[in-house]
Amino acid sequence: MGNRDETLLPGQRARARGALGNAAGRYERAAREAFDDGWEIEETDRLIRTEVRAERPRSALTFNRSPDLPFDRSVNPYRGCEHGCIYCFARPTHAYLNLSPGLDFETRLIARPGIGAVLVEELRAKSYRVATVAIGTNTDPYQPCEAEWRVMREVVQVLHDFRHPLAITTKGTGILRDLDLLAPLAAAGLLRVGVSVTTLDAGVPVRAMIAPVVPGLTDHELEPILAAVAEAGAAAASYIALRLPLEVAPLFRDWLAEHFPDRATKVMGRVREMHGGQDYDPQWGRRMRGQGLWADLLARRFAAAAGRLGLDRPMPPLRTDLFAPPPRPGDQLALF
Repeated sequence: MGNRDETLLPGQRARARGALGNAAGRYERAAREAFDDGWEIEETDRLIRTEVRAERPRSALTFNRSPDLPFDRSVNPYRGCEHGCIYCFARPTHAYLNLSPGLDFETRLIARPGIGAVLVEELRAKSYRVATVAIGTNTDPYQPCEAEWRVMREVVQVLHDFRHPLAITTKGTGILRDLDLLAPLAAAGLLRVGVSVTTLDAGVPVRAMIAPVVPGLTDHELEPILAAVAEAGAAAASYIALRLPLEVAPLFRDWLAEHFPDRATKVMGRVREMHGGQDYDPQWGRRMRGQGLWADLLARRFAAAAGRLGLDRPMPPLRTDLFAPPPRPGDQLALF
């Protein structure tokens, strides 16, 4: 996808979007290319608008066995994300929907209303064993469309009613809307929140996530960001180095060439140094930290700054002993 306009139709503009094009996903048989049809008709400029479609969810919980992740289950209220971060590792998942990991990922979204009722049945299953549910690990549950669709609200309500441990990752201020449910969970030791830079002043334990750190572009801000989040009240901090899986790499290279042409070569050189000479190394244990000189230097810088600021302590584990499915009408009452 070397040409920024090769996948946009005449007159289309992608202002305020992350991706510069909309190349076909890796599973599609046909490629996309915009061309002049020869008609001498002036095209009217039009912005690419966000579309949200509903999907009837058949399942709510998704399980994983990755040793890189501190959780084994998650819930995704949405597919795609209007935040449109160009580096988002979740972009390739849009290819499973025969949509582009480019502009489609941030403009053609899938909402999953009704997922709360599905989650209720999964949590009531006799085989279910409680452990922390992570939300926001793929796409942001508090992206702008949540204000209208309220799918995340469904999920939080269920977890609140079941007294189920929950970890949320978001950069959306919409999370403040749900404090009536989140604050009681936090007070019971059932909730923690991870945000990119800021924190919540609501009694909710927050871990600041410096992610991703882009070598040669944002890595110089590591120490100032840690100092700012410590002053704002963050309880702990973590970082993830830039990773560019599958379709994310060409999308990021195009974005870099467009917005930072003077540093594009340097940045990609550093990225490849950290990933064994490639744009990305998917190996567990290396994909989030990298390897080599620059990765080691970044790790030492983070450890020194986090230790100095008191942000290197582990977050306390969330409680699982409070889990209790709420009674339904007609359920037999317990004797004690």
